[in-house]
Order: sequence, then C-alpha cells, then structure tokens
Amino acid sequence: MMTFTKTAMRGSLRQVRFLNTPHGGKLVNKMVTDAAEKEDLIKQCDGRVIELNERQSCDTELITNGAFSPIEGYMAEGDYNSVVEDMKLESGHLFGLPVVLDTNRSDVKPGQKVCLTFQGKPMAVMDVSSKWKPNKVKECKSLYGTSELEHPGALMVACERGEFYMGGELQGLSTPVRDFPCATPAEVREMLPDDKDVVAFQCRNPVHRAHYELFTRALDAPNVCEGGIVLVHPTCGPTQADDIPGNVRYETYKVLKAETANPRVQWAYLPYSMHMAGPREAIQHMLLRKNYGCTHFIIGRDMAGSKSSITGEDYYGAYDAQEFAAKHGPELGMQTVPSLNLVYTEEGYLTADDAKEKGLKPLKLSGTEFRRKLRAGEDIPEWFAFKSVVEVLRAAQK
Repeated sequence: MMTFTKTAMRGSLRQVRFLNTPHGGKLVNKMVTDAAEKEDLIKQCDGRVIELNERQSCDTELITNGAFSPIEGYMAEGDYNSVVEDMKLESGHLFGLPVVLDTNRSDVKPGQKVCLTFQGKPMAVMDVSSKWKPNKVKECKSLYGTSELEHPGALMVACERGEFYMGGELQGLSTPVRDFPCATPAEVREMLPDDKDVVAFQCRNPVHRAHYELFTRALDAPNVCEGGIVLVHPTCGPTQADDIPGNVRYETYKVLKAETANPRVQWAYLPYSMHMAGPREAIQHMLLRKNYGCTHFIIGRDMAGSKSSITGEDYYGAYDAQEFAAKHGPELGMQTVPSLNLVYTEEGYLTADDAKEKGLKPLKLSGTEFRRKLRAGEDIPEWFAFKSVVEVLRAAQK
C-alpha cells in the first residue's frame, strides 16, 4: 500500500539539493539578441528557407532556449543513432528521444545555412552539418516499441515526417507568439526557490480534482524535503488528435491557478509536442524538467502511454514508465515520485488500497460520461472537476 506520510526520516532519501544543475552542467542559450547579427545570419542563408510546422517550432524553441540542454542544435546522424540505439548522446549524456529536423528538401546540403521560419517569421538559422535518410522502422521500434501505424508516434514518423533528417547548430532569432506564454528555463529558474525541492507535474489535459490531490500530496513523499513546492508544467504543444486544444487547456489552467491560489504550487507552460512514447518519453520529460530547475518528477501510471487506434490495447504496461524512470533517474540526477492511485469516497480522496481496507466504495465518473455531461449541460460533481474548469470547457464547445 502506497501512502505518503510525514516522518522523522523525511528527506533522508534526498540525492540533490537546491535548483537542479542543467543536464550536461550548463544551461544552453542560443538566442541572438543583436539585430545586426540576426540580419547577417539570415543573409548567410542565401535565400534558403524551411517553413516549420507546429511540432518543429516547439523543438526549435526548446533547443534555442536551453530546455534540451546539452544539445545546441538538431542532432546530427551520430547522436541520432546513439539515442535511438542506446538512449544516450555520443557524449554519453542520457537522452530519451532524438531531436531531429525532418524535411523533403533535397537541395539543402551539409555546409549550408538555412533560415527556419514559423508562420512566415524567421525563428532560427541552422548551420547544416549532417543529412541522411533514417531507418524509420528501426527508429519506431526502438522509441515506441512498435512500428505499427496504430501508435500515434509511429504514425507521425511514417506519415508526417519528411524523407530526410538534418542536424546542425541553431542560432535563435525569435520565439513564436503562442496562446499560452512559455517561460524559458532561465526564467522559470528565476521564479523558483533555490533552497527547496521542486516537484514537477506533467500533464497534457485539464487538471481535475484527482490530479490536484495527486500533485499536492506528492509534497508528502518521503524523498521530498519539508517546504517543497510543485511546479505544474503542462505541455501545450500538439498532442493526440482527440485531445483538447492547447489554447483551451491554457484557459483551464489560468482559472484553476486563480481559484486555488496555493502558494506551494507554481505554474509554467512547456511548448513540447508529445510522442506518446511511454517509458522513453518519461526520460525526456525528466530531462526537460531538470533543465527548468526541478529536483523531482511525478511519474503517473501509464505516463505518455498510448492505445492501438484499432484494437484499443495498451502499448505499455501501467507501471512501465515508473519503473524505467526509477531505474534511470539517478543517472539523470532526478528523483521520481510515483503517483498515488487515488479514488473518491464518502470520506474524500483516499488511495485505492486505503479505501478497500476501510470497506469504502469509490465513486466513479468515466471520461466518456464526463464528456457527455459536459455536452449536455448537466451538473458535474465538484469532487470530480473544478467548477471554474468546467465553465471554460463548456464555453469552448459553443
């Protein structure tokens, strides 16, 4: 039975202290600030331009602002192969998923510079050092455990990504204007306390009551020191086709932050595009949050999991990501906090084991029934969802 309680031994499992050191030892910053230098970099591209899609714009932003430290650009073929095969850069640093720029452009070659634009605005200049045709089947099997197109990550690699991958250093020129403000790792580090544990909570959906109970109770975990805080750090980039749009999710987070006004809960937003890669993606999320200064990461059941779009079967076990993250956390310099399996009862939220021990029957509301009630305008119990969040979701349907 897993229940977090405060004990005299609290914090004895600590391995890191204060804001976490960036992955690789230094926070990368590839943003160019001088206007004349930006203009010169664009001229060096000799008119070569690649327009990024939303997914690529997220990767470009996370490279140039240091969230993907220690890499300073899109991975070259050597690093790509090393991450696919061994989950490590050639330097030996752990990295969950490769970060590459895909394209169908046959005219761009290594040794050239190309301007990367998003929605027509120059975002970065790439000094192309490597270009190759990847083995996409091998990539998918290594990253997702399958090359079946029923897996959204494999489908993305096979049907959305271009024929070629390119690697090379980036020089950042601008940051996209998004519906949700995404603070850089340096900015988030400035707003976090430097003398307390910071427990990161990742989500890609609106936060409901059970989520809130989960991440606030994580502060009672035995490996979290007294006075720690939670950083709720949702991904607001592209996810699965049936997920709630990022701008709507952001509005739910805003109203919930105002409603709860919890001084031990900080909020920031991440322009990251989900792969649904299960255990591998858990490592990627831990790496990102380390660069934002976090010391701990909450690993949910079936984190970044995915079901077959045909059979509905899960691609990963419920605890695969938790076990994988716990195994690799020490090497990454991050501690994990497994998420509690909470249920709602007449006594409030309890762990499923505690409820069973007390003979209490959990109240349940399925996601399907929640969405039906939402569409029909029916009352949704406040033990399940915050009223302010429900109001935002209903307004978005009109």
